[in-house]
Order: sequence, then structure tokens, then C-alpha cells
Amino acid sequence: MLKVNDIMTTEVITISPDTDVTKAAKILLEKSINGLPVVDDDGMVVGILCQSDLIAQQTEFPIPSLFTFLDGLISISSSKQIEKEVQKIMAIQVSQAMTPDPVTISPETDIETVAALMINKNFHTLPVVDNGQLVGIVGKEDILRTIVSGEQR
Repeated sequence: MLKVNDIMTTEVITISPDTDVTKAAKILLEKSINGLPVVDDDGMVVGILCQSDLIAQQTEFPIPSLFTFLDGLISISSSKQIEKEVQKIMAIQVSQAMTPDPVTISPETDIETVAALMINKNFHTLPVVDNGQLVGIVGKEDILRTIVSGEQR
């Protein structure tokens, strides 16, 4: 059975939380990748920035639904969710647009588990972490390569 260690990319392009969003977008486009692990000065994964995080900046601000109750207005949306949406739309630095504390996998995770995560959670890119340190990355293309090469099962 194939493991993440067998298919992961070990030369990972990373960015820091204080990287400019425009620079991060250029890296994603130039390298034709979907996601970038965001690492701190100690090499710890603190987030992931995907194309979808940056596309969120092009959306309109969602107006919360309100309803009247006892002559008062009550918001159906939570203020935390609204704040999070505004932060993504207005992001200047990666730390403001990234998904913090991303799901990570270990080098020993089997490919079937990775495929299930990608399908069930709609993940395109998963950082591979060993003893807290980033050691690789797995994307949907890596899974597809195993199918094309006949290495699956």
C-alpha cells in the first residue's frame, strides 16, 4: 500500500505569514500550484494559503440576514463569521487571508486516507508534517499520478 512518503513533493515552496498577498498570488500562478504552506520562523506550519483564499477577495461583502424580535433587530450571522469574511476580503498580508491551523498529514499516512480527506473535505493540498516540521506536500495531482502510473493498490 502506498504511503504519503512515496508520492509527496519534498521541495516545498513556502511563504511566511507576513508575505504580501500579491506576491503569494504570483507564486501560485507562476508555479502552477493550488496551495502554499505558511510557515513561521521555526519552520512550523501555521496556515495554508490556497487559490480559493485569494479568490475570496473578489467576492462582495455578505450582508447579514436580520429579523425583528420584540422590536429589536437580531442578526442571523455571527459577528465572528462577518469579521472573518471582511478580513479575507481586505487582506494585505498572507496571515489575513490564509486558513490557519490547516489539516496536516504524516509521511506514513496511506494514500486512501489522503484521497478520502481530499474528497470529503474538499482539500486540494495537504502539508506533510513530521515531528512538527514541514517535510513535504501532497496535492490532488500527486494522487492522480499514482493512478496514471498504475501504482495504485
